[in-house]
Amino acid sequence: MKKITRFFGKELWSPYTAGALLGLVAIATVWISDNLLGASGAFENIAGMIGQALAPQQFNNLYFNFIMPPGVTFGVMMLIGLFIGGLIGAATSRTLLWGKPNALNSDEQWKRVFGPQTWKRWLLAFLGAIVLEYAAGIAGGCTSGLAISGGMLLAPAAFVFIAGMFASGILTTLLIYRGRY
Repeated sequence: MKKITRFFGKELWSPYTAGALLGLVAIATVWISDNLLGASGAFENIAGMIGQALAPQQFNNLYFNFIMPPGVTFGVMMLIGLFIGGLIGAATSRTLLWGKPNALNSDEQWKRVFGPQTWKRWLLAFLGAIVLEYAAGIAGGCTSGLAISGGMLLAPAAFVFIAGMFASGILTTLLIYRGRY
């Protein structure tokens, strides 16, 4: 039991171990819930639920009736589980920083590249998340939905997406950091 606790309490895992465990989670998700992994649609479900509460007459359309129905869907529950799981993972690896001075995105690499202002780093992270969510909608899924679940199903679109994701990640890193790291 002590070995298992020590294993799950590590701050960094082997990418091979993490990848294999993620594959097992993806298989277990399909087997248990008959759903694929995918989180980007959850934000649209939540936005639709809020929009439907504020202006119900505007939500009688094809998109929100059939493609992204408002409400607490499997994706919303998975998003909540990801958040809770992240908290548990950070707590068990002793890297949870809530309520501590370094909790506000004070990573030294971010400070070197984007400056010491906390608001600027938070704004950049928020804008990056918006771009990522929008791009996920255009691509037909997020990393977990398209790359992991699609790859598990051997969907050709998943492999095109994975290649594009790595290529754009490398290009973005080169543009942003310009040798500063």
